[in-house]
Parts: sequence; C-alpha cells; structure tokens
Amino acid sequence: MEGLYLVLGGGLSGVSEEAGRLAQALARFLLASPPPGLREAVPAYSTLYLEYDPALLPRARLLAHLRRAPLAEAEGREVILPVRYDGEDLPEVARRTGLSLEEVKRRHQAPLYRVYALGFTPGFPFMAPVDEALRLPRRPHPRPRVPAHAVAMAGPQTGVYPLPSPGGWHLLGTALVAVYDPHRPEPFLLQPGDRVRFREAQGPAPPEPLPLELLPPSPRLPALRVEEEGLLDLVVDGGRFLAAHLGLARSGPLDPYSAHLANRLVGNPPGAPLLEVAYRGPVLTALRPLVAAVAGYGLVALLEGEEIPPGQSFFWPQGKTLRFRPKGKGVRVYLALAGGLEAHTFLGSASPDLRGRVGRPLRAGDLLGLGEERPVRPGRAFPQRPLLPFRFRLLPGPQYSPEALAAFLSGSFRVVRADRMGVELQGPEVPGGEGLSEATPLGGIQVPPSGRPLVLLADKGSLGGYSKPLRIHPQDLWRLGQVWPGVELIFTSEGNRENIHKIIPRLPWEG
Repeated sequence: MEGLYLVLGGGLSGVSEEAGRLAQALARFLLASPPPGLREAVPAYSTLYLEYDPALLPRARLLAHLRRAPLAEAEGREVILPVRYDGEDLPEVARRTGLSLEEVKRRHQAPLYRVYALGFTPGFPFMAPVDEALRLPRRPHPRPRVPAHAVAMAGPQTGVYPLPSPGGWHLLGTALVAVYDPHRPEPFLLQPGDRVRFREAQGPAPPEPLPLELLPPSPRLPALRVEEEGLLDLVVDGGRFLAAHLGLARSGPLDPYSAHLANRLVGNPPGAPLLEVAYRGPVLTALRPLVAAVAGYGLVALLEGEEIPPGQSFFWPQGKTLRFRPKGKGVRVYLALAGGLEAHTFLGSASPDLRGRVGRPLRAGDLLGLGEERPVRPGRAFPQRPLLPFRFRLLPGPQYSPEALAAFLSGSFRVVRADRMGVELQGPEVPGGEGLSEATPLGGIQVPPSGRPLVLLADKGSLGGYSKPLRIHPQDLWRLGQVWPGVELIFTSEGNRENIHKIIPRLPWEG
C-alpha cells in the first residue's frame, strides 16, 4: 500500500476555499466510481490524500485518471446548527483573546462556515474560517476525553465532536443537534461543501447514539456461544476501505499478518470475518462440529484443557469449550472458523468502529454463526514469524524533519499506552508541531507540541492536525499490534532516503 498527498494550494499556512473546492471535487470523482486498487481518497483544507495499491493502480495511472475529473462543484446546503455556549474553555478563550464572553460567542456565530472535510471521528466536520480575533493554537497535549456534541475551535478551524473522543481543541459549547448517528438512514448531518451557521440556543443535548449491532441476534448457522467475555474480543474482517472521507476508521485486525494466517489455516479467503482476542480472551462453547485455527502471540488456546499450538488448524467437537491463557510475549491472537463468521456490514465492512459506535466487543451470552458451511480437514500447519525483537524501520512522513528522525535514532522508547487507536511512546523528546488538519496515514507518527509521539494504528482518526514527521514501514506495522505498556521499542532508518518520495510524496497538483 502506498500513500500520496496532493497539495492543491494554500498549503498549511492558511485556509484556501479554492483548494478545498478542488480537493472535494477530485475526491467526489474518485469515490463515485473508484478505480481498482484505490483504497482511500480523503479531502481536507488544501490537500487530497490518496491511498492505493500500486500493483493494481500505479501512481502514474492514478494521476492520469484524476486529470479527467470534471471540477464543477455541486452547491452545498446551508445548515443552522443550534449551540449552547457552556464550554469548559470559554472563560480561558475570553481571557487569552482579551474579549468578553459575549463577544467571543458573537464572533464565533458571525461567519458562514464552510465544511471542508469530515474526519478524525465519524461525522466530525472541519469548518473554517474562524474570526481572526478568536484564533488560538491547539492545547499542548490532547485531552483524553472530550464529551459528545462539544463545539470547539483551534486556529482557523471550528467543529463538533460527534462522540466522546480525545481532542486538543478549545471547547466553546454543546451542539443541540447530533451531527452523526449510525442508526439514522443518513448517518451524517453535514457533508463537505455544506455551509453552517451557529446559533446560540438553550435546551438539552441530544443523547449519545447506542452502538449499531453488527452481529445477527439469531445466526443462520449457530457455531459458538460466549460463556464468558474477555477484555476486548472483536469480530473483524479485512477492514473498511473508501470510508475515511466520512471519518470512519479503517479498523480490521490490528495484527493483519496473524489474522491472514488464521484464515489461511482453515481455507478461508483473506479478510473473512474472524475473532480478534486481546490480553485475556473469552470462554467459547462449540454449538456444532467446527474446524478452527488460532494464530498470534501472547495467548494460547485450551480446548477442554488441552493446549492448541498456534499456527495449526484443529477439530473442535460440538459441546466442547475453548478458553485462552497468557503465554509468551504479545497480546493478541486470532480465532478463525472454516466458513468465516456471520456479521452484518456498515459501509462495506463487518469490522467495528468503536469510537463511531459501530459494532461492539463480545458479551457473555452472544451467539456467533458461520458465514457459510465449508468442509475442511483439520491439521494444516504453518510456522509463525518471530515476534521479537521490537525493531521498527522509519520512513518519512508528510511533515518530515531530520531533527525528528535524529531524536528517534538517539535512544530507545517505551510504550506508555497501546490500544487499537495507536501506541503512545515515551523517550527522547521529539520535535513536533501543528498545522491545518489533513488525512493521517496508517502507521504515521503523530507528534504534538508536547513532543510525545503517538504511532497511529487501525482505529486512528482519519484526519488530524498534529505534525507527522515520520511513518513506520508498512511491513513492520503488524508487530505494533502485539506491543504492551512498558515494552521497549527500537527504531532504525533503513530505507529512509530512497522512500521519501515513494511512500508519502507531497507534490503540487498539475492541472
């Protein structure tokens, strides 16, 4: 997989309506009939990020296809968005700008904002321009949790957090209409190109949407009953593509190598739905005779107390129970059943988007069904790759800097936090920064002004404004799905220079 940023004008120094219109027109053209091999097309203020498979879609062919795009833009709607100005940061914004609270509210409501992109989380609208007198940089380090429906601003941007999430913007108030709800026929209230006016109002905030169920309550071919839930057990497929422009996460397996191996062991096609088991694992009882396989690291499966070696398919008799026990280094394994697991899809994928309230972890009492009956003999085996050492190759990111690379090469880093969104690191201080929000590449290393890096993984926000000076080599990403807090990581610069344009070039658009 390769990534390409097209810089269409305006750069990171300011908002360009002309560049935004062009980015949206090109994305709309690509997404209306995606060429084979296109994986994402994500517009932002002045950039269009394209992710593609070069074996199916060479870069020259992709750019040639883009030059055929009609650039006429459909007129967006004008939407009035009521807001209750009760934000936690409102007094500080008034103090730092030298304005009264009423003047801050008046100036925030005055513009007719343009929606430049949806991203970060599903339905989060990136809008501009904020009145110059109100512009403040992001917080030095993001809050771990911003409440749902929070109206916020950063620099020339304003937006609405659809759901609770981390965030570094300044909180001004609460939107009284939900901008995203996966249960609605049209989940997204706003679209790129729409115009928005904020209007002060009073009233209750809308409720947070409940998770959208992806597991059928009555499977066609019942296969497993969940006797006890684990810490985070998810049914995932290959991931959700061509949806990042709406703010949806790629999702899918955090360790795609092990997931692919598990499916291969039982004769499933790549990307067939299977179970990702993290840290502890569930207790599962077979409701019919099954052929299954486990692949991954840090856990071992026990069938009625008998250890099942990873990397090998096995027969699972009806009525017998499978559980998991920690063993060795790593934190995730994948359980595949011949025929795959049955699951509904949302925008093309059965994988959950936990921040977007799409799908959920398994609970005790859940029933899982087979996608299809597939006669397969057990006993197939493949050796797994060595997991250690945790050594990762670095490639340039969209805001590449030699100083950031030197910081990563100057010593080791320890994992502070590891989840499906990313891996937070502690070690030598890395120079970072911020700019206008743009698409975030999988494996990008985001560095806010605080200097604490975060490696972005499968459930990352699709857009962000912190500096991304470096990126993990795509072939090394699967190992990041197996790290845990406290483990030491080493970084190298292998292949750095020759890949600086190949992996994430930033090229001017040639009309």
